[in-house]
Amino acid sequence: MNRSSNGFLHRLATAVATLWALSLLVFLLTRFSGDPAVLLLPSDASPEELVQLRQQLGLDRSLLHQYFVYLSQVVRGDFGQSLRYGTSAMGLVLERLPATMQLAGAAAVFGWVLAVPLGILAGARPNTIWDRLARLVSLFGQSMPVYWLGIVLILLLSVRWGWVPASGRGTWGHMVLPVMALSLNLMGSVTRVLRVQLQDILQQDYIRSARAKGLPMRSVLGKHALKNAGIGVVTVMGLQLGALLGGTVVTETVFAWPGLGRLVVQAIQFRDFPLVQAGVIVLASVVILVNLLTDLLYPMLDRRVGV
Repeated sequence: MNRSSNGFLHRLATAVATLWALSLLVFLLTRFSGDPAVLLLPSDASPEELVQLRQQLGLDRSLLHQYFVYLSQVVRGDFGQSLRYGTSAMGLVLERLPATMQLAGAAAVFGWVLAVPLGILAGARPNTIWDRLARLVSLFGQSMPVYWLGIVLILLLSVRWGWVPASGRGTWGHMVLPVMALSLNLMGSVTRVLRVQLQDILQQDYIRSARAKGLPMRSVLGKHALKNAGIGVVTVMGLQLGALLGGTVVTETVFAWPGLGRLVVQAIQFRDFPLVQAGVIVLASVVILVNLLTDLLYPMLDRRVGV
């Protein structure tokens, strides 16, 4: 078994261990959040009815027993029935996941399409209007909370001017505001990293030698500078994809987007343990998979980097 295979297996084992630790943490946090039986029954329910419901849900057992039952189900892909909806928790999660992936994917594409050209222009032309614009985008993108920006966008573009819908999902217009709010942080991070790395690389001796040989700036950027800046940019993009999925929890709540993030928030409010656990594990699995694929891209950008 070569070094690359060992590295991949090590990352895979780390991913599995991370998922297990996360499942344990989510299990404990949900159990310590309160008694779901109080929310599932009417306010005038008798103590006997509460005890009977806890027995039906298995909440009268010890915490250790509940965890082993939960773990034995999870390894089979069974997260149980949603306490609120009375149907498969994983089924509900997979039903809402496409809406979340659509929102995160659109935000990623929108952010990259704007951030990459701006970062290249700022890196290749320091101290110009492009450089100042890139710094401004980086500052605002990494300092503005998503929920605050979302509310401002709703007030301006929807309530005041009526250009696009304020909430819901349906037409492309419903995606405008949540995509704008969600992609700004990604734009700030990618623009900053690409700008800084390009400005540093363009000061290297081999770049100066290429320029001295008469190579045009476009060739220098395409064949040398961008290739060497690629690892840092890919790293940021991989991390930001994970941040986008995490940001959908807030964004979907602000814009009433019917995705997985909003479903998890509602499940937390109703103490729907199986639904919270299934939603968090699925979101975490997607983030871990994205980071794993990002690691696999490194050797393609630089053969000196092993998997």
